[in-house]
Amino acid sequence: MLTLYYSPGSCALATHIALIDAGAPYTAVRVNFAEGEQRTPAYLAVNPKGRVPALKTEHGILTETPTLLAYIAQRFPAAQLAPIGDPFAFAQVQEFNNYLGSTAHVAHAHLRRGTRWVDADNTAALEAMTKYVPTSVTQIFELIDSKMLKGPWVLGDTYSICDPYLYTLSTWLEGDGVDLARIPRVRAHRERMAARTNVQQAQAEQSATAAA
Repeated sequence: MLTLYYSPGSCALATHIALIDAGAPYTAVRVNFAEGEQRTPAYLAVNPKGRVPALKTEHGILTETPTLLAYIAQRFPAAQLAPIGDPFAFAQVQEFNNYLGSTAHVAHAHLRRGTRWVDADNTAALEAMTKYVPTSVTQIFELIDSKMLKGPWVLGDTYSICDPYLYTLSTWLEGDGVDLARIPRVRAHRERMAARTNVQQAQAEQSATAAA
């Protein structure tokens, strides 16, 4: 049994969706960020970074969304969530997901997490980062829209672990000040994903625990 640690509204939704896609046995444990649970000794023992997602396996705990998605695809190959038998094609999956993690997510984080990069007293730098988010995130997603999204799904006609990750980050775009009219293919992908039963199930499970 796998255990996913998540917070509603976070990038952990991508892993949650992938677990359902894979037919994996799992339990989902909410980490209450509003109450600072991510900084408690109990959770830091799970993930010393104090972030989500974290995935407890029988071999140990894994963190970082691209890693968790790759693990799920390889752990449950029958689900065919990535071309794990083709080294180049699988590297392309990793290339896309790492771009989301290292670039798209980081640009988004400048909106409210600027103190990861500058001191909290540096208000000018924090304001500059916040002000630039609509521009930087728009540029990133325009590149995804025009060059990286190959078809109805990220890889083309085949659904993969790239799709729940792109979907999750795309749900933040309005909050980042991005005009969705500028990225019509990403917007269509988000609508396509939102219609999937597994996506709805993951969101319902997270909403239920948040309300509990």
